[in-house]
Amino acid sequence: MRESVEYELVVLVVRALGRMPRAMARLVAGMLAWVVYHLLGRLRRVGRRNLELAFPEQSESWREATLRGVYRHLGWQLVEFCRMERYTASNTRTWLRTEGLEHYLRARERGKGVLVLTGHLGAWELSSFYHSLMGYPMGMVIRRLDNRLLDGFVNGIRCLHGNRVLHKDDFARGLLKAMHEGETVGILMDTNMTPPQGVFVEFFGRQACTASGLARVALKTGAAVLPGFMLWEPKEGRYVLRFGEELELARTGDHEADVLAATQQCAAITEAWIRRYPDQWLWIHRRWKTRPDGEAGLY
Repeated sequence: MRESVEYELVVLVVRALGRMPRAMARLVAGMLAWVVYHLLGRLRRVGRRNLELAFPEQSESWREATLRGVYRHLGWQLVEFCRMERYTASNTRTWLRTEGLEHYLRARERGKGVLVLTGHLGAWELSSFYHSLMGYPMGMVIRRLDNRLLDGFVNGIRCLHGNRVLHKDDFARGLLKAMHEGETVGILMDTNMTPPQGVFVEFFGRQACTASGLARVALKTGAAVLPGFMLWEPKEGRYVLRFGEELELARTGDHEADVLAATQQCAAITEAWIRRYPDQWLWIHRRWKTRPDGEAGLY
């Protein structure tokens, strides 16, 4: 019963926001974000702590403004998700564009599969959706939602134009198969993990347990790895899906050392993008929760 009620409520919100003009929907989403910011104190405290850890040199006012920006962009992403069913390649042309698509196309031409390194930065839900609108559907590694009805509803929107979902509880086999078939899969690689799925690498100057699956699959299959992020550009007033150059992964013969080096490489690239757009990253996640043995917790 509760699962059904939650589902009906979410669908109602999605449909309502999806019918509004974007400016009005953003205003409503902004008010919702303001309410969430003030009501959910734990998330607010996590965000402040993360910003202290990552940007100790910045002022408290800068960090507070950055955190408020996070909620604003989350609200905007909600608006985009609610409107995605209406999007086509033609009606998104004026406010969505790509940059560096040639890097992706070159990587895809190799035929060994492409792993898109991404994270909870900018409009990550919109990025894979827009990629499929351009004619390049991809796989997405995601965690199942606890509510099965909502999981089906959300994935139905995500996959309207050929995208497909790889669930985290069985992603390794699906990921290997996708690479052998020359497909593209996006992996969000910026959340806290625990060993053995994660290894410790430096992230904003601190050890962070980071998923090593992308590195392991890339080294095993020869798949191309390149960053891809959908960022809001205030000066342009639109989102830009940016692809970076393909990463060169070291292969020394020491597999575990190579996995660690590749994972560190991915973390460093993700950090660099976050530093460029700090108010568009999900600071309210406890990224440094898992600590090396013997080290005190940071939260």
